[in-house]
Amino acid sequence: MIIGFDAKRAFCNFTGLGNYSRSTVSLLSELYPDNKYILYTPPYTQHPEHRFAEKENIQIVEPQGLYKHFSSVWRSFGITPCAKKDKVQLFHGLSGELPAGLAKHNIRSIVTIHDLIFLRYPQFYNPIDRLIYTKKFKSACINTDLIIAISKQTKQDIIDFFGISEDKIRLVYQGCNPQFYTECSNELKQAVEAKYHLPTNYILYVGTIEHRKNLNTILGALASLPDKYSIVAVGKPTDYMKDVNVEINRLGLNSRVHFIHSVDFRDLPAIYQLAEVFVLPSVFEGFGIPVLEALNSKIPVITSNTSSLQESGGAHSLYINPVDSRELEQALLRLFADSKLRNSMIENGYKYALNFREQKIASDLWAVYNELL
Repeated sequence: MIIGFDAKRAFCNFTGLGNYSRSTVSLLSELYPDNKYILYTPPYTQHPEHRFAEKENIQIVEPQGLYKHFSSVWRSFGITPCAKKDKVQLFHGLSGELPAGLAKHNIRSIVTIHDLIFLRYPQFYNPIDRLIYTKKFKSACINTDLIIAISKQTKQDIIDFFGISEDKIRLVYQGCNPQFYTECSNELKQAVEAKYHLPTNYILYVGTIEHRKNLNTILGALASLPDKYSIVAVGKPTDYMKDVNVEINRLGLNSRVHFIHSVDFRDLPAIYQLAEVFVLPSVFEGFGIPVLEALNSKIPVITSNTSSLQESGGAHSLYINPVDSRELEQALLRLFADSKLRNSMIENGYKYALNFREQKIASDLWAVYNELL
């Protein structure tokens, strides 16, 4: 079988959508090696994360001629003629988009929708972005043969916001990078601790520092905890960082909050494993990959009782109102005081995370491909 992918995110994005794209292609090419996988991507700069595409059964296709200077036009209208020439039988849009005209060329298609946060919480997006996302995602959902939703929450949002029939949607969960499966050596932990000047007894937050993810909720809880506890926040800053800094100063937490805005992804497992607890008080997530990263890293998780986070966290994580610092404070104090609870959360959380390993995800995805073809 020859399978094509819209691979822009795989080559140009190094967080959520990029990780999903690289992981999906890498898994399929490894576990189903008899197929040919063609990655259609705009021009990109070489990066170590691109090693996933070095397998013999993977081919990379970039725009040629004038399309080199108009890559967005090529993604919308130029990929389909290329896919027809390349004899692609199935095209998978990995990040909510599909090129136009696939059906006219008898190319079956699947699109993955990660979330519709821009419709559920429009206040977090500017109007132009919302308009563009809505047009692209809705068009892809209407014109594709099948839709993959990465959580039950996303599946329901596709039905509610776009009026798509449930019969057209398949649920295939995401996983996290396998590097989180292995316990780091003491030497590596010590090196990472020194490299990033990590404090002891820290609460870990991983994610873009944006309003929706509510870092200020953790700050409010920290202010009432003993001084020995700190926060390590790993993530790219946005304008919300101004609000965070105001709150840090108001609460007098300057010495207890440590930001890592740029991290070597290879160091991230050690940062998780050195933490006391992982906290993600996000108002809404399409799935919540950092929660899985934490569970695989064998640290307890406290996250929100909203959206899909209970799908990613399982029955043995603790759930709180994402805007209630007092509730988070009580959950943290309970966890710190009860070693039996902590050990149970770690053991059972890790067992739950095994449900999201590569073999299961690839098998579920391959079943969708086979159903369509």
